[in-house]
Amino acid sequence: MQRIPSLYVAPSPLGGRGVFTAEDIAAGSIVEICPVIVLPKAQTSLLDQTVLYDYYFLWGEQEDRYAIALGYGSLYNHSYAPNTEYRADFGNNDLHFYALQEIPVGSELTVNYNGDPSDEEAVWFMARRLG
Repeated sequence: MQRIPSLYVAPSPLGGRGVFTAEDIAAGSIVEICPVIVLPKAQTSLLDQTVLYDYYFLWGEQEDRYAIALGYGSLYNHSYAPNTEYRADFGNNDLHFYALQEIPVGSELTVNYNGDPSDEEAVWFMARRLG
C-alpha cells in the first residue's frame, strides 16, 4: 500500500467518513495505491448480505467478482463531479487513485463510483433512494 502522506480520514458532509488532504495535491498525481482482497466468484452473492455491500468494487475484466480495497480505498465518497479517479490493476490486484485536477488543502477526495469520472448513471444507493 502506498499513499501520499497528507491523506487523512474524517467525518464527511457527504455522509459517514471521507478521505481528505492536509496539503495541496497536483493534478495527475498518484494519490494512493491500494491492494485489494478479491472474493472468489462463488462467494460474491454472500457479500450483498453484509455491511460490506456499500464498500466493494466490481472486479475483473468481466466484472464478475468483488474486491475490498485496503488502505483508504473503500472510504472515498461518491461524486458525479469527482476530483479523483480510480483505475483497476487486475494483474496485481491493486486500485490506483489519481488526482483529476489540483486538489486544495482541506478538500475531500471523491470518485465516481461508476468508474468513469463522467458517468452520471445512478449508483446503487441513489437508485434505492429514487426507487
